[in-house]
Amino acid sequence: MPAEQEEEDSTIHIVTVDSTNLRFSPSTVTLVEGDSVRFFWSGQALPHNAVEANGFFDSGEPVRDLDYTVLFEIGSNGTYDFVCEPHEAFGMIGQLIVEPAPLPEPPTNETNNSQTNMSDDEMMPSISLVSTLTTVMAASLIMYQRRLEN
Repeated sequence: MPAEQEEEDSTIHIVTVDSTNLRFSPSTVTLVEGDSVRFFWSGQALPHNAVEANGFFDSGEPVRDLDYTVLFEIGSNGTYDFVCEPHEAFGMIGQLIVEPAPLPEPPTNETNNSQTNMSDDEMMPSISLVSTLTTVMAASLIMYQRRLEN
């Protein structure tokens, strides 16, 4: 798939911080391969980070202002659990569920489809044309033979 098409079909999901409850917001995100997750917060009283349990992503040291994006490429489907390291004990955890990208639609053969999907009314003009030409040719042949006989 061309890069331009991938960008048009992809979505950026934003995860922020609910600092009142020390939670990610939203704490669970379902996305599709090719989508991105953007961890974004600014002006927080406490520093935060987002670290995936198996090391798939790590936003770095906890900070009060963060703009960090993770792209989930084709083949990265699965479940990703992540935490804010300094606030994990307070329940600041999250989960990303990455579903497989849909299979591309098979190319259609427009020529075959247009012929296959023709209604009887659409086919009638071509049958009429063939019949008319056949009749005209037969009449011409008969007239030619009569002239030769005379």
